This record gives sequence, structure tokens and C-alpha cells, in this order.
Amino acid sequence: MRPTLDDLRARFETLFPGAAIELADDSHLHAGHAGSAGGAGHYTVRIVSPRFDGSSTVARHRLVYDAVRDWMPHRVHALVIVARTPAEASA
Repeated sequence: MRPTLDDLRARFETLFPGAAIELADDSHLHAGHAGSAGGAGHYTVRIVSPRFDGSSTVARHRLVYDAVRDWMPHRVHALVIVARTPAEASA
């Protein structure tokens, strides 16, 4: 069973307190996809956090995946991640 957007938000807020977080459930776009067959979801997450300051894109993505690692691949099949610092987001 895939998590709700509220479930995901709670996870990300714990790891990124005070961050601006936007979430979208894109699962309907992947109907019939092998990863969706078992009920796992596809999501887009946009996070703006000072925690990303000085981090590479790969390091940022690892931090985001850490929040849901225990849900992958059975509840969360895929994440599209946009991870920015506050300075990047305001530019």
C-alpha cells in the first residue's frame, strides 16, 4: 500500500524541519508500469532547505531517499526529486 501525501510530508518534515516541501502523487501517470503493479507509488517531491547548502545533487538525493528508504520499493517505487537551497530557490 502506497503512502499518502500526508505520510510522505511527515517523513520529510522530520528530516528537513522548516523546509518548504511540495509533493505530488504521480502514480496515475504510471498505471500498468511494473513498479505500480504491486501498489507502490510514484511521487514528485520539491524541497527547499538550508540542509542542502554545500551538497552535491547526489548527496541531496541521498538525504531525500533516506526519509523513505524503508518504504522502497514496496510502498514507494519512484521519486522525482527537486532539492534546492533557499538561495537557489530565490534566484
